[in-house]
Amino acid sequence: MPVLVLNVGSSTLKADVLDPATGQRRASARAERVGQPGATLRLDDGPPTPVDAPDHAAVLALCLPHLLAPGAVDGVGHRVAHGGERFTGPALLDADVIAAIEAIAPLAPLHVPPALAAIRAAQAALPALPHVAVFDTSFHATLPHRAQGYAIDAAVAKAHGVRRYGFHGTSHAWVARQAAAFLKTDLRQLRLITCHLGSGASVTAIENGRSVETSMGMTPLEGLVMGTRCGDLDPGVVLHLLRSGMTVDEVDTLLNKRSGLAGLSGTSGDLRDIEERAAAGDEGCRTALQVFAHRLRKHIGAMAAVMGGVDAIVFTAGIGENSANVRQRATQRLEFLGAVVDEDLNRDLRLTDAQPVAAFHAPHSRVSLLAIRTDEARAIAEATTALDAARTVLQPRTIPIAVSARHVHLTQAAVEALFGPGHTLTPRNPLSQPGQYACEETVDVVGPKRTIERVRVLGPIRPGCQVEVSRTDEFFLGLDAPVRASGDTKSTPGVTLRGPAGSLTLHEGVICAWRHIHMHPDDAAAFGVKDKDVVEVEVTGGPRRLSFGDVLVRVHPEFRLEMHVDTDEANAAELEPGAEGALASTAGEAHLLRRSAHYEAFRATPGA
Repeated sequence: MPVLVLNVGSSTLKADVLDPATGQRRASARAERVGQPGATLRLDDGPPTPVDAPDHAAVLALCLPHLLAPGAVDGVGHRVAHGGERFTGPALLDADVIAAIEAIAPLAPLHVPPALAAIRAAQAALPALPHVAVFDTSFHATLPHRAQGYAIDAAVAKAHGVRRYGFHGTSHAWVARQAAAFLKTDLRQLRLITCHLGSGASVTAIENGRSVETSMGMTPLEGLVMGTRCGDLDPGVVLHLLRSGMTVDEVDTLLNKRSGLAGLSGTSGDLRDIEERAAAGDEGCRTALQVFAHRLRKHIGAMAAVMGGVDAIVFTAGIGENSANVRQRATQRLEFLGAVVDEDLNRDLRLTDAQPVAAFHAPHSRVSLLAIRTDEARAIAEATTALDAARTVLQPRTIPIAVSARHVHLTQAAVEALFGPGHTLTPRNPLSQPGQYACEETVDVVGPKRTIERVRVLGPIRPGCQVEVSRTDEFFLGLDAPVRASGDTKSTPGVTLRGPAGSLTLHEGVICAWRHIHMHPDDAAAFGVKDKDVVEVEVTGGPRRLSFGDVLVRVHPEFRLEMHVDTDEANAAELEPGAEGALASTAGEAHLLRRSAHYEAFRATPGA
């Protein structure tokens, strides 16, 4: 059945009724400049017509009869800009979830309030259907801790939830997948910079299929110059304005609604207006265009530096897909990265349904330059269908939770290097998973800063060496280990292992283990999941209610049902012996992430 998708932006409303499997649209509506003079509404492929649209709820009331005229829909998917710390995946909209989104609203004041208005209006009109929220911040849940934090007092940051979340994640994830398909390369092997340029704008660095840095932060104010938002700003400016007599609300309005392109130009926050007036000689609009492009190019360079290079730069959303001027200005001085623009290809580029991806780099460019039509609606529809399906198949069965302490896996050659020629591992006690055991042998793990002594070796021997540590261990050793699935050690830090017979230096192999569930195929069938799905687990029977998101499912005939978390996570969650969890009925990641960028990359990895 088709799904109705509502994508509410700060000044737009996009509504589509589409088939999640094919992306085929049955009906659509596009409203622009909502709440502003000159608001328009376009139904399907018809012309834009002026409408009285004081807010997003009013626009939805106007277009809903048209959207539902062709027939019934199976669910409603809502784009929500901010998920805060709670929502790292899609959520079924009930009273509790809506209240939690309301509490997050101050973090995205231009987006969340109109989204909530649309949610309430849609629920009132379609009360019998499941309504699902898909959050812009979810894709950026993979940001490493070094990219999440702000350099303020740690206690203050923790007390007030001050950290970086990132936005436009649905779009960044979608175009990353399309770029990999167009380049015929496993997404996991690419370093991508995706530029979502619309009324709101952000740039994201995607490495190994995951978001590792992004220009937006705790709110959508940080980063690029946008339609009406300021982007990067010295915090001292805010203090100066407050001390000069402006109120908090006045400063909020200034930064969110009277800045960006609108503030620089003194006229409009719409880039189409800016380009037209700049071409006619308007100096304010020329300046606005120059600052916009300069900030964009600056962030592209920063993202390349974070990843140590880039394989493709992607432009998407209204400006990125349609403005040859902005693409040319942003890429014209990137030759030092190996990105060389072809001016003719860029100028003539037109994206269509038949050609949603186009390249505009020169033949000798080492970096691909791509314009890609984003399809947030289809991604949201997929999530909505997946979550509704997950609600019907997940069974109320509990999963034992075990704590996985730091440990080492070794090859036979490593065993002999550390413990002597011909040495074999000595079983000490069996582990919960059949055939696995803790060994009598231990090694010292020597990091750049400190050493952790007597780390247990686990058997049997492995085809590759691997050291699994917690975040606390990582800081103690002086390493920056990524969160990875066991066996996925490419481009990870190395370390020195010290045994009684010698030392061994690993050039890679240190990871923080991705929290995971071992399942027998019968368990997987009962839960309605598959190998390498990613799910959310709610802890049951503990001292407080909590959920573990981003949990990897591993299925094998020899596995026994059990979830593994590391020591830090167990301590933070106050887990006690005998703790159990249940697959969350409000998290459809098991089905959604099967299609997501970083999931597809991992699933395609040989031997993963």
